[in-house]
Amino acid sequence: MKKVLSIVVLAAALFTMTVHAQTQGETTPKKVYNEQINPLEQIDQAVAQAQAEGKFVICQVGGNWCPWCLRFADFITNDSTINSVIEQNFVYIHTNYHPRKAGEVGKALMKRLNNAGRFGFPVFVVLDEQGNVIHIQDSALLEEGKGYNKDKVLNFFKHWTPSAVKAE
Repeated sequence: MKKVLSIVVLAAALFTMTVHAQTQGETTPKKVYNEQINPLEQIDQAVAQAQAEGKFVICQVGGNWCPWCLRFADFITNDSTINSVIEQNFVYIHTNYHPRKAGEVGKALMKRLNNAGRFGFPVFVVLDEQGNVIHIQDSALLEEGKGYNKDKVLNFFKHWTPSAVKAE
């Protein structure tokens, strides 16, 4: 019995040390999704702003429950090149959605965004200035290691700017 208990304690200690080593130096990104607002109203407001500013809307769909969602928000905020492309071309919103707690509003949100949740989270939905879905981007294609690939992310944003779409 003592031998089994010793093995359990040793395994727990090893697990704790491994987790600590993997997360040492990493900070938890701040929460960016407002869980109190209606995401459909949030989109309507973003579309109105995009119309007024000659931009498109990007809905980063996910939630504070999603580590990859928070990593992406942190990634684009801390990269000045990507942040500049976003500021110039998009109204960028964090659209709160939890697949296990969707309810009627969540169902309506997915219908409005062409069932974007089928790609996983975060998922990026590009809306034109009229609020029409023109692209759904699977975030897995932008990942690299425990984060995101700057060139792939920048290429995604540049490809869906209003000027790039209208040039096609």
